[in-house]
Amino acid sequence: MSNFSNVGFNIATEEELFEVLRKVYPISKQVTTAQGDYLIYTDSSGAQLFIQSNSRGEIAGVNPHFSGRSRRKVCLTNAIERPESELDGAFHAWADPVNPDDPDTGICPFVFDVPDFRTIGDIKLPQTVDIQLTAFAQDILFFENEDAYNNYSTELKFASKSFVPSGLFFSEEQKTPGAPEATAMFTGSILHFEKKENELTGDQFYWFFTDTLGGLIDVVADARLVEETPVVNGILQGQFWLSGQLHGHVTKEDTSGKSFLKRLFGK
Repeated sequence: MSNFSNVGFNIATEEELFEVLRKVYPISKQVTTAQGDYLIYTDSSGAQLFIQSNSRGEIAGVNPHFSGRSRRKVCLTNAIERPESELDGAFHAWADPVNPDDPDTGICPFVFDVPDFRTIGDIKLPQTVDIQLTAFAQDILFFENEDAYNNYSTELKFASKSFVPSGLFFSEEQKTPGAPEATAMFTGSILHFEKKENELTGDQFYWFFTDTLGGLIDVVADARLVEETPVVNGILQGQFWLSGQLHGHVTKEDTSGKSFLKRLFGK
Protein backbone atom coordinates (compact mmCIF):
# COMPACT_ATOMS: atom_id res chain seq x y z
CA MET A 1 0.00 0.00 0.00
CA SER A 2 1.20 3.51 -0.82
CA ASN A 3 0.12 7.10 -1.38
CA PHE A 4 -0.73 6.04 -4.94
CA SER A 5 -2.99 3.18 -3.80
CA ASN A 6 -4.76 5.60 -1.42
CA VAL A 7 -6.39 7.04 -4.56
CA GLY A 8 -6.72 3.76 -6.44
CA PHE A 9 -3.41 3.55 -8.31
CA ASN A 10 -1.95 0.22 -7.18
CA ILE A 11 1.43 0.81 -8.80
CA ALA A 12 4.13 -1.64 -7.69
CA THR A 13 6.68 -1.60 -10.53
CA GLU A 14 8.19 0.80 -13.07
CA GLU A 15 6.40 -1.12 -15.82
CA GLU A 16 3.03 -0.55 -14.14
CA LEU A 17 3.83 3.15 -13.70
CA PHE A 18 4.83 3.45 -17.37
CA GLU A 19 1.56 1.82 -18.42
CA VAL A 20 -0.44 4.27 -16.30
CA LEU A 21 1.43 7.18 -17.92
CA ARG A 22 0.52 5.85 -21.37
CA LYS A 23 -3.16 5.77 -20.42
CA VAL A 24 -3.36 9.20 -18.79
CA TYR A 25 -1.33 11.03 -21.45
CA PRO A 26 -4.14 11.73 -23.93
CA ILE A 27 -6.63 12.81 -21.25
CA SER A 28 -4.42 15.09 -19.15
CA LYS A 29 -3.74 18.81 -18.99
CA GLN A 30 -0.20 20.11 -19.51
CA VAL A 31 0.97 23.15 -17.53
CA THR A 32 4.33 24.75 -18.34
CA THR A 33 6.54 26.58 -15.84
CA ALA A 34 10.06 28.00 -15.95
CA GLN A 35 11.38 24.83 -14.26
CA GLY A 36 9.51 22.32 -16.43
CA ASP A 37 6.07 20.91 -17.12
CA TYR A 38 3.28 19.25 -15.16
CA LEU A 39 0.91 16.82 -16.83
CA ILE A 40 -2.21 16.69 -14.65
CA TYR A 41 -4.70 13.83 -14.76
CA THR A 42 -8.01 13.97 -12.86
CA ASP A 43 -10.72 11.33 -12.99
CA SER A 44 -14.33 11.34 -11.84
CA SER A 45 -13.44 9.85 -8.44
CA GLY A 46 -11.26 12.87 -7.63
CA ALA A 47 -8.03 10.87 -7.94
CA GLN A 48 -5.22 12.88 -9.53
CA LEU A 49 -1.70 12.38 -10.86
CA PHE A 50 0.80 15.20 -11.34
CA ILE A 51 3.53 14.00 -13.74
CA GLN A 52 6.67 16.12 -13.87
CA SER A 53 9.00 16.82 -16.78
CA ASN A 54 12.11 18.83 -15.90
CA SER A 55 13.83 21.46 -18.05
CA ARG A 56 15.87 18.69 -19.74
CA GLY A 57 12.72 16.93 -20.93
CA GLU A 58 13.12 14.05 -18.46
CA ILE A 59 10.36 12.64 -16.28
CA ALA A 60 11.39 13.92 -12.84
CA GLY A 61 8.60 12.53 -10.70
CA VAL A 62 4.94 11.64 -10.29
CA ASN A 63 2.82 12.76 -7.32
CA PRO A 64 -0.72 11.71 -6.43
CA HIS A 65 -3.32 14.11 -5.12
CA PHE A 66 -7.07 14.11 -4.50
CA SER A 67 -9.36 16.93 -5.64
CA GLY A 68 -11.51 17.21 -2.54
CA ARG A 69 -14.08 19.49 -0.85
CA SER A 70 -12.06 20.76 2.09
CA ARG A 71 -11.22 24.42 2.51
CA ARG A 72 -9.16 25.78 5.40
CA LYS A 73 -7.57 29.12 6.16
CA VAL A 74 -3.81 29.05 6.67
CA CYS A 75 -1.02 31.61 6.83
CA LEU A 76 1.86 30.61 4.58
CA THR A 77 5.18 31.51 6.21
CA ASN A 78 7.86 29.79 4.15
CA ALA A 79 8.30 28.06 0.79
CA ILE A 80 10.28 24.82 0.88
CA GLU A 81 12.09 23.33 -2.10
CA ARG A 82 12.51 19.57 -2.22
CA PRO A 83 15.80 17.91 -3.31
CA GLU A 84 14.01 15.03 -5.08
CA SER A 85 12.91 17.21 -7.99
CA GLU A 86 13.08 20.87 -9.00
CA LEU A 87 9.33 20.66 -9.59
CA ASP A 88 8.59 19.46 -6.04
CA GLY A 89 7.91 21.89 -3.23
CA ALA A 90 6.00 22.58 -0.04
CA PHE A 91 4.83 25.34 2.28
CA HIS A 92 5.23 25.85 5.99
CA ALA A 93 1.98 27.30 7.34
CA TRP A 94 -0.02 28.08 10.46
CA ALA A 95 -3.58 26.76 10.62
CA ASP A 96 -6.54 29.11 11.08
CA PRO A 97 -4.79 32.34 12.19
CA VAL A 98 -6.96 34.78 14.16
CA ASN A 99 -5.03 37.71 12.72
CA PRO A 100 -4.18 37.31 9.00
CA ASP A 101 -1.08 39.46 9.44
CA ASP A 102 0.25 37.39 12.36
CA PRO A 103 0.81 33.67 11.66
CA ASP A 104 1.64 33.00 15.32
CA THR A 105 -2.05 33.57 16.13
CA GLY A 106 -2.79 30.31 14.31
CA ILE A 107 -3.66 27.05 16.05
CA CYS A 108 -0.52 25.15 15.09
CA PRO A 109 2.21 25.07 12.40
CA PHE A 110 2.48 22.32 9.80
CA VAL A 111 3.99 21.58 6.38
CA PHE A 112 2.12 20.43 3.28
CA ASP A 113 3.50 19.36 -0.10
CA VAL A 114 2.09 21.03 -3.23
CA PRO A 115 1.73 18.89 -6.38
CA ASP A 116 1.87 21.92 -8.73
CA PHE A 117 4.32 23.95 -6.61
CA ARG A 118 6.13 25.72 -9.48
CA THR A 119 2.91 27.06 -11.02
CA ILE A 120 2.51 29.39 -8.04
CA GLY A 121 5.61 31.46 -8.77
CA ASP A 122 6.87 34.13 -6.39
CA ILE A 123 4.46 34.74 -3.54
CA LYS A 124 4.62 37.34 -0.81
CA LEU A 125 5.12 35.73 2.60
CA PRO A 126 3.64 35.63 5.13
CA GLN A 127 0.25 35.48 3.41
CA THR A 128 -3.12 34.12 4.53
CA VAL A 129 -4.85 31.97 1.89
CA ASP A 130 -7.47 29.24 1.58
CA ILE A 131 -6.19 25.78 0.71
CA GLN A 132 -7.65 22.40 -0.16
CA LEU A 133 -5.79 19.80 1.94
CA THR A 134 -5.73 16.03 1.44
CA ALA A 135 -4.35 13.60 4.02
CA PHE A 136 -3.07 10.29 2.60
CA ALA A 137 -3.40 7.56 5.24
CA GLN A 138 -0.30 5.68 6.33
CA ASP A 139 -2.25 3.97 9.09
CA ILE A 140 -5.77 4.68 10.30
CA LEU A 141 -8.18 3.65 13.07
CA PHE A 142 -11.96 4.14 13.31
CA PHE A 143 -14.30 4.53 16.27
CA GLU A 144 -18.09 4.45 16.24
CA ASN A 145 -18.42 7.56 18.38
CA GLU A 146 -16.54 9.77 20.83
CA ASP A 147 -17.30 7.48 23.78
CA ALA A 148 -15.76 4.52 21.94
CA TYR A 149 -12.71 6.64 21.18
CA ASN A 150 -12.36 7.82 24.78
CA ASN A 151 -12.64 4.24 26.04
CA TYR A 152 -9.94 3.00 23.66
CA SER A 153 -6.93 1.90 25.66
CA THR A 154 -3.73 3.66 24.63
CA GLU A 155 -0.66 4.93 26.42
CA LEU A 156 -0.89 8.43 24.89
CA LYS A 157 -4.39 9.89 24.55
CA PHE A 158 -5.17 12.79 22.18
CA ALA A 159 -8.35 14.84 22.12
CA SER A 160 -11.04 13.75 19.66
CA LYS A 161 -10.06 16.78 17.57
CA SER A 162 -6.27 17.02 17.59
CA PHE A 163 -3.50 17.73 15.12
CA VAL A 164 0.18 16.96 15.71
CA PRO A 165 2.58 18.17 12.94
CA SER A 166 4.95 15.21 13.20
CA GLY A 167 6.92 16.36 10.16
CA LEU A 168 8.29 19.29 12.16
CA PHE A 169 9.81 17.17 14.93
CA PHE A 170 13.55 17.31 15.52
CA SER A 171 15.63 14.15 15.05
CA GLU A 172 16.67 13.01 18.53
CA GLU A 173 19.26 10.62 17.14
CA GLN A 174 21.10 13.23 15.06
CA LYS A 175 20.59 16.05 17.60
CA THR A 176 19.78 18.33 14.66
CA PRO A 177 16.55 19.66 13.16
CA GLY A 178 15.13 17.21 10.66
CA ALA A 179 14.01 18.25 7.18
CA PRO A 180 10.43 19.53 7.43
CA GLU A 181 8.21 16.73 6.17
CA ALA A 182 4.59 17.01 5.14
CA THR A 183 3.30 14.54 7.72
CA ALA A 184 0.91 14.74 10.65
CA MET A 185 -0.90 12.65 13.25
CA PHE A 186 -4.47 13.76 13.81
CA THR A 187 -7.87 12.79 15.15
CA GLY A 188 -11.14 14.10 13.77
CA SER A 189 -14.84 13.47 13.22
CA ILE A 190 -16.21 12.00 9.98
CA LEU A 191 -18.73 14.37 8.39
CA HIS A 192 -19.22 12.26 5.27
CA PHE A 193 -17.52 9.35 3.52
CA GLU A 194 -17.68 7.41 0.27
CA LYS A 195 -16.11 4.29 -1.14
CA LYS A 196 -14.81 5.44 -4.52
CA GLU A 197 -13.55 3.64 -7.60
CA ASN A 198 -10.59 4.90 -9.58
CA GLU A 199 -11.95 5.36 -13.10
CA LEU A 200 -8.69 4.38 -14.79
CA THR A 201 -7.77 1.27 -12.76
CA GLY A 202 -11.05 0.09 -11.23
CA ASP A 203 -9.35 -0.08 -7.81
CA GLN A 204 -11.29 1.15 -4.80
CA PHE A 205 -10.39 3.61 -2.06
CA TYR A 206 -12.16 5.52 0.68
CA TRP A 207 -12.66 9.27 0.96
CA PHE A 208 -13.52 10.82 4.33
CA PHE A 209 -14.61 14.45 4.72
CA THR A 210 -13.20 15.18 8.16
CA ASP A 211 -13.31 17.93 10.76
CA THR A 212 -10.18 18.17 12.88
CA LEU A 213 -8.26 20.78 14.85
CA GLY A 214 -7.50 23.65 12.48
CA GLY A 215 -10.29 22.99 10.00
CA LEU A 216 -11.66 20.61 7.41
CA ILE A 217 -9.52 18.03 5.62
CA ASP A 218 -10.04 15.39 2.95
CA VAL A 219 -8.72 11.97 3.99
CA VAL A 220 -8.08 9.19 1.45
CA ALA A 221 -7.21 5.60 2.28
CA ASP A 222 -6.57 2.39 0.39
CA ALA A 223 -9.64 0.19 0.89
CA ARG A 224 -7.36 -2.49 2.39
CA LEU A 225 -6.50 -0.10 5.25
CA VAL A 226 -10.16 0.23 6.27
CA GLU A 227 -10.78 -2.90 8.32
CA GLU A 228 -13.69 -1.54 10.37
CA THR A 229 -16.96 -0.19 8.99
CA PRO A 230 -16.82 3.64 9.15
CA VAL A 231 -19.84 5.65 10.29
CA VAL A 232 -20.83 9.30 9.86
CA ASN A 233 -20.08 11.24 13.08
CA GLY A 234 -17.59 8.56 14.01
CA ILE A 235 -13.97 9.30 14.84
CA LEU A 236 -10.89 8.55 12.77
CA GLN A 237 -7.27 8.73 13.88
CA GLY A 238 -4.02 8.01 12.11
CA GLN A 239 -0.76 9.13 10.56
CA PHE A 240 -0.87 10.90 7.22
CA TRP A 241 1.09 12.52 4.40
CA LEU A 242 -0.30 15.98 3.57
CA SER A 243 -0.77 17.29 0.03
CA GLY A 244 -2.46 20.62 -0.61
CA GLN A 245 -3.32 23.19 -3.24
CA LEU A 246 -3.97 26.91 -2.97
CA HIS A 247 -7.69 27.46 -3.51
CA GLY A 248 -8.45 29.94 -6.24
CA HIS A 249 -4.98 29.57 -7.78
CA VAL A 250 -5.61 28.70 -11.44
CA THR A 251 -3.00 26.83 -13.45
CA LYS A 252 -3.19 27.62 -17.15
CA GLU A 253 -3.09 24.79 -19.66
CA ASP A 254 -0.33 24.81 -22.27
CA THR A 255 -2.11 24.59 -25.63
CA SER A 256 1.10 23.90 -27.57
CA GLY A 257 0.80 20.16 -26.93
CA LYS A 258 2.16 17.63 -24.47
CA SER A 259 5.67 17.81 -25.83
CA PHE A 260 7.67 15.68 -23.40
CA LEU A 261 5.28 12.73 -23.46
CA LYS A 262 5.02 13.06 -27.23
CA ARG A 263 8.76 12.49 -27.33
CA LEU A 264 8.46 9.64 -24.85
CA PHE A 265 5.57 7.78 -26.49
CA GLY A 266 6.04 8.98 -30.06
CA LYS A 267 2.50 10.32 -30.50
